[in-house]
Amino acid sequence: MASSHSSSPVPQGSSSDVFFKIEVDPSKHIRPVPSLPDVCPKEPTVTDQHRWTVYHSKISKEHFTVYQQEISQREKIHERCKNICPPKDTFERTLLHTHDKSRTDLEQVPKIFMKPDFALDDSLTFNSVLPWSHFNTAGGKGNRDAASSKLLQEKLSHYLDIVEVNIAHQISLRSEAFFHAMTSQHELQDYLKKTSQAVKMLRDKIAQIDKVMCEGSLHILRLALTRNNCVKVYNKLKLMATVHQTQPTVQVLLSTSEFVGALDLIATTQEVLQQELQGIHSFRHLGSQLCELEKLIDKMMIAEFSTYSHSDLNRPLEDDCQVLEEERLVSLVFGLLKQRKLNFLEIYGEKMIITAKNIIKQCVINKVSQTEEIDTDVVVKLADQMRMLNFPQWFDLLKDIFSKFTIFLQRVKATLNIIHSVVLSVLDKNQRTRELEEISQQKNAAKDNSLDTEVAYLIHEGMFISDAFGEGELTPIAVDTTSQRNASPNSEPCSSDSVSEPECTTDSSSSKEHTSSSAIPGGVDIMVSEDMKLTDSELGKLANNIQELLYSASDICHDRAVKFLMSRAKDGFLEKLNSMEFITLSRLMETFILDTEQICGRKSMSLLGALQSQANKFVNRFHEERKTKLSLLLDNERWKQADVPAEFQDLVDSISDGKIALPEKKSGTTEERKPAEVLIVEGQQYAVVGTVLLLIRIILEYCQCVDNIPSVTTDMLTRLSDLLKYFNSRSCQLVLGAGALQVVGLKTITTKNLALSSRCLQLIVHYIPVIRAHFEARLPPKQYSMLRHFDHITKDYHDHIAEISAKLVAIMDSLFDKLLSKYEVKAPVPSACFRNICKQMTKMHEAIFDLLPEEQTQMLFLRINASYKLHLKKQLSHLNVINDGGPQNGLVTADVAFYTGNLQALKGLKDLDLNMAEIWEQKR
Repeated sequence: MASSHSSSPVPQGSSSDVFFKIEVDPSKHIRPVPSLPDVCPKEPTVTDQHRWTVYHSKISKEHFTVYQQEISQREKIHERCKNICPPKDTFERTLLHTHDKSRTDLEQVPKIFMKPDFALDDSLTFNSVLPWSHFNTAGGKGNRDAASSKLLQEKLSHYLDIVEVNIAHQISLRSEAFFHAMTSQHELQDYLKKTSQAVKMLRDKIAQIDKVMCEGSLHILRLALTRNNCVKVYNKLKLMATVHQTQPTVQVLLSTSEFVGALDLIATTQEVLQQELQGIHSFRHLGSQLCELEKLIDKMMIAEFSTYSHSDLNRPLEDDCQVLEEERLVSLVFGLLKQRKLNFLEIYGEKMIITAKNIIKQCVINKVSQTEEIDTDVVVKLADQMRMLNFPQWFDLLKDIFSKFTIFLQRVKATLNIIHSVVLSVLDKNQRTRELEEISQQKNAAKDNSLDTEVAYLIHEGMFISDAFGEGELTPIAVDTTSQRNASPNSEPCSSDSVSEPECTTDSSSSKEHTSSSAIPGGVDIMVSEDMKLTDSELGKLANNIQELLYSASDICHDRAVKFLMSRAKDGFLEKLNSMEFITLSRLMETFILDTEQICGRKSMSLLGALQSQANKFVNRFHEERKTKLSLLLDNERWKQADVPAEFQDLVDSISDGKIALPEKKSGTTEERKPAEVLIVEGQQYAVVGTVLLLIRIILEYCQCVDNIPSVTTDMLTRLSDLLKYFNSRSCQLVLGAGALQVVGLKTITTKNLALSSRCLQLIVHYIPVIRAHFEARLPPKQYSMLRHFDHITKDYHDHIAEISAKLVAIMDSLFDKLLSKYEVKAPVPSACFRNICKQMTKMHEAIFDLLPEEQTQMLFLRINASYKLHLKKQLSHLNVINDGGPQNGLVTADVAFYTGNLQALKGLKDLDLNMAEIWEQKR
C-alpha cells in the first residue's frame, strides 16, 4: 500500500489494449517540412514575391486543430477514469504518515524479539534479554541493582506497549473485514441449521417410502441373489469335480499318445485353478503336480519324436514315399510347438545323417554279397571289398546308392512338408486371432461409449444404477460364460465317471482356448488352439529352419556320395577310366545332382565340386594322351600325301551345319569302300598327310567330350587351343625349319612337302570357325572372352601358310638368280638358260598343282613370274640390251616368247597375265 500513491489513477494504454488504441492517419500529424530559403543570389523572378520570410512565422489557432482532434478522445477517457477511481492522495498521505510512525516505533524494539526462532528456553537468548550479570546482590550494590531491574521491567513493558499498539493499529485497519467475516459465520450457522432440518425431514420421508415400497422388493431381490449364489456354488462344485478328474484323464490320453489333448487339458486346468478355483485348499498341490506332469510330457514327446524319426527314415527304401503315420506326426509337432520345444528339428537332422551312412553301408554289403569274385573271409574290411569291384559293378553300386538317396530325400521332403504345413497353420491362426482381437477391441470401445451414455441418462432421470443393471441382466452375462461347460441350474450334477460328456469338460469361463480347423496337405484335419506361445517371428524362423533342414538333407547325401567316391579313387581307379566310362560316370552324377536339386530346391555343391575335380583330372589325362599321340605322329610323319580311308571321309561328312559329332561306326560297308586320294570337304579337295586325318578325329573327340561333360568346356577349350598351337609350331619346325631331316631322316624338304604342309594347315583353318561356334554355344556369356584363343590361332596358321608360300617363291627366286646371272644374249634360240628355267617351272607346277587349288597355284606362279621378271630385267640391264628392235632385242624376245609359251602351256596357267613388257628399261 505504501507504493500505491505512486501509481496513476488513470489506466495506461498498451500496444495490446484495444480500448486505448486509436488509429491515427500518419499523414495528418506528419507535416512536410517547408523548404528553407535559398541563400544563393538568383535573378529576381515573379515567384520571388511569394517566398517564405520571417514575417510568415505568426501561429494561429488553426495550427492546433489537428492536435485537438487527436487528443480529445484520450481526454474523455481520462476524465471517465477519474470519476470511477477518485484520487486517494489524502488517504495515502495519512496512511504513509502512520506507517512511518509505526516503523519508527518498531525500530525501538530490539531485533532479537523479531527473530522467528526466538525462545527463552535458549540460554543465550535468555541472557541477552535478561542480563543477570547486572543484578548482583553482594556488597553495597543492592540499591543500584534494584533500580536496574526496575528500569529493565519498564523497558520491556514499553516494548510490549509498542507491539500492542501496532497490533491494535493493524486490527483497526482490518476491522471491517473482520466484522464481515463474523457476520458471515453467523449466517452460515443459520443456513446449516435449516439444512439439517431439511435433511431430517427427507430422511423421515425416505424411511416411510422404504417401509411401504422397498422392503418387500428388496427381500425378493435378496432371495434371487441367494438362489444365484447357490447356483454358482453348485457349478463351482461341479467344476471342482471335473478338475479332480484331470490327472486320471491325462494318464488315459498319454496312454494313447494324445500329447496335445493332455497338454490342453493341463493348461485349461491350470487356468481354472488360477482364476475360478483360486484359494481352494484341497487343490493347493494340484498346480505343482500338473507342472511336473507337463515336464514329463515334454520328455515323452521328445523321445516319441526321436522314435518316430528313426522309424520313418529307416523303413525299407522302396518306391513308396508316403508319410509314415501322418496323424501321429501332426500330433507330435503340435505338442512340441505348444511347449516351445523347437530343437526337434535337430533330432531329425541327426537321424538323417545316421540314415545316410546306413544307406551306403547296406548298398555296399548287398553288392559285395552278390559278387562271387570277392572272398569276404579273406578281405575283411568293407571298404577294401568295395575297391575290388570292377567299373561295371562299381557303377551299378553307385547307381543303386543314388537311387536310394533319391527316395530318401523324397521321404524327408514329404515329412518336412507336413511339419512345415503345421507351422504355417499355427502362424495363420495367430494372424487371424490378432485380427479378431482388433475387431473385438473396436466393438468394445463402441459398446463402452454407448454404456456411458446410458449410465449418464439413468443418473439424470434419478434412477439407481443397480435398478438398470440388476441381477436380471447380470446373471445371463455371468452364466453365459459358464454355460458352455456346465448344465442348467436345474440339471443333475454329472458323475465323476462322465468326464467325456460336454457339460463336464474343463473349459474355463475366462479361457480363450477357442480352436479352428485346418487341413494338412496330406488330408489330416487339425485343430489349432489359440494358446500357442510362439510369436510370428519365431514361427517364421522355424519355417525357414525346416527349409534349411531339407537343404541340409541334400547336402548330407552329396557329402556321403563324395566320401564314397573318394574312397574308391584312392588307388587311382577314377583316373584310369577311359573316356566312355568317365562320361557315363559323369552323366550319372549330373543326373543325381539335378534330381536332388528338383526335390530340395537348391543345388548342393560338394558332389558337383568332386565331379569337377575328377573332370579336371580326366581332362588333363585326356589332353596329355592326345598331345603325346600327336607328338609321336608328327615325329614319324614323312610329309607325303596319304590316302584317305572311307571312315575319315565319313568323319568329315558328319560335320554339317556347324555341328560336330563323331559318326557311328558302320559295320560291313567301310571295308568295301576303297581309300580316296584326297579328302573332300564341302566340294574342295584337300591333299593331306596321315597326321592331319588323325588330328581331325582328335579335335572331334575334344568337341564330343564337351558335349558329354559340359562342366569341362572351359578347360577343354584351353587344352584344344594348346593342341592346335602345338601342331602349328611343331609342323613349322619339321617342314619350314627342316627338322624332319634329322627326326625322320628325309634327304631334303621338297616343294611338294611344303605345298602339302600348307594344304594341311588350310584344312585346320577351315574347321576353326566351326570349332569356335561349337564352344561358343556351350560357354556362358561371361566367358566369351576365351574365344579369342581361336582368333590368335587362326592368325598364326595364316602366317604359317604365308611363310610356306614365301618359301616356295624364295626357292624359285634363288634358282632365277643362279640361272639368269649367267644368261648371254646369243644364238641358239631358245637359249640353254631359258630351257633350264622352263624345265624347273614345269617341275614346280607338277609338284604343287595336284596339292593346291588352281587359284592358289595361279597366285603362286604370278609371284614366281614377278621374281623372274625382276631378275631378267636386272640381267638385261647389266648386258645393256634394250628394246630397240636390234638383233639382241630379237634374241631376247624369242627367249621370252619361249618362256611364256611353256608357262602358259602348263595346266591351269593358260589365262595367266604375265605382262612381259616390264622386263625392258624405259627409254630415257
